[in-house]
Amino acid sequence: MKQFSVSIAGGGSTFTPGIVMMLLDNADRFPLRKLTLYDNDGDRQGILGDALAIMMKEQAPNVEFVHTTDPEVAFTDIDFCMAHIRVGKYEMREVDEKLPLKHGVFGQETCGPGGIAYGMRSITGMLEIIDYMEKYSPDAWMLNYSNPAAIVAEACRVLRPDSKVLNICDMPVGTLRRMSQIIGKEPKDLEVSYFGLNHFGWWTSVKDKEGHEYIDDIREYVSKNGYLTQVEVDTQHTDPSWQDTHKKAKDIYAIDPRFLPNTYLKYYFYPDYVYDSMNPEYTRANEVMAGREKRVFDQAKEITKRGTADGIGFEIDAHASFIVDLARAIAFNTHERMLLIVENNGAITNFPDDAMVEVPCIVGVDGPEAIVQGKIPNFEQALMFQQVTVEKLVVEAYVEGSYQKLWQALTLSKTVPSAKVAKDLLDDLIEANKGYWPELK
Repeated sequence: MKQFSVSIAGGGSTFTPGIVMMLLDNADRFPLRKLTLYDNDGDRQGILGDALAIMMKEQAPNVEFVHTTDPEVAFTDIDFCMAHIRVGKYEMREVDEKLPLKHGVFGQETCGPGGIAYGMRSITGMLEIIDYMEKYSPDAWMLNYSNPAAIVAEACRVLRPDSKVLNICDMPVGTLRRMSQIIGKEPKDLEVSYFGLNHFGWWTSVKDKEGHEYIDDIREYVSKNGYLTQVEVDTQHTDPSWQDTHKKAKDIYAIDPRFLPNTYLKYYFYPDYVYDSMNPEYTRANEVMAGREKRVFDQAKEITKRGTADGIGFEIDAHASFIVDLARAIAFNTHERMLLIVENNGAITNFPDDAMVEVPCIVGVDGPEAIVQGKIPNFEQALMFQQVTVEKLVVEAYVEGSYQKLWQALTLSKTVPSAKVAKDLLDDLIEANKGYWPELK
């Protein structure tokens, strides 16, 4: 079987060790010849890179391993770039979450003002990595799961329309895992139909490979419990904020019981609830920094100190297995069925062709081919049109350096109550993001 060279962009991410473990765990399906970590923060990446070098030597000595801040080293002779960058790191995520609270609006990583601020930062970083990849390995594919995926995908459509970039999100994968727990199946046994935008959509079917439909069983469960399952509670691996999100799906579902909702819709349907539930002194960013970030970096330091990963190993990122499925689909033309963020082009028949939608696709050597989901109801169509317009205005504001269009984007968002609040927020966000955003006029 062919062996592959992979570069992970965002090598200093807390998710990187889990992704490396996942790649090693799938070596029989997707063998590696070289694995490179790339980050523009060498000190942060170095902590993880030094530990992973020890682990790779012990567990995969035949795989060449490098961690670097040099783009030429990182992107030369690669088949795939797996990108999960966070421009501004968790410090700016904390700003995204806390600054809007001063204006009576919730702050969140991908939704509302926080997501818009993060999107404006992410576009520059994503374009830079795409350009490096195309310069040094023009035949490589980028598998991007950097947030906020909706805005990043729209920016790629507008600014790098011919680039080999696939945008994917692990949120549907995580929800499918909970669905499988509800009905006593495995995620790999199920096939879904879904329509929407990233972090903004609905499931219309959940079938097994024999064609048996389970959506009614799952709807019955979600109507009472949301997506929170006893498995998730018992394993104690789900942070309290995520447990609340999974439970809140019950109230999202009640708005339109025809479909199973994406949990992120709580931010658009219940922004008052989200705002009232937030602790302005301790948001999700603080939870992550005190939890996953501390745990991962402490493990890395301990591995380096001991000189061995024996007995300390990082957790395998089960969510990230879909990245291997995606890479294999391209490399081996497997025609894998996956949810991807792609240009609509008729997949949702009563929605604009140039919208970046999230729908099931068949993936092969030439990339994704969207499966037509047909016509969607007025309620969902109107919500999606409002949200996709927000995302398009953000990208237009970035490209044109337009204060006016970013003000319009914030005003149009369902999470912001008025144009005045939107303008006050924007002025504060501009100040907080100096050095990250293009200048707006």
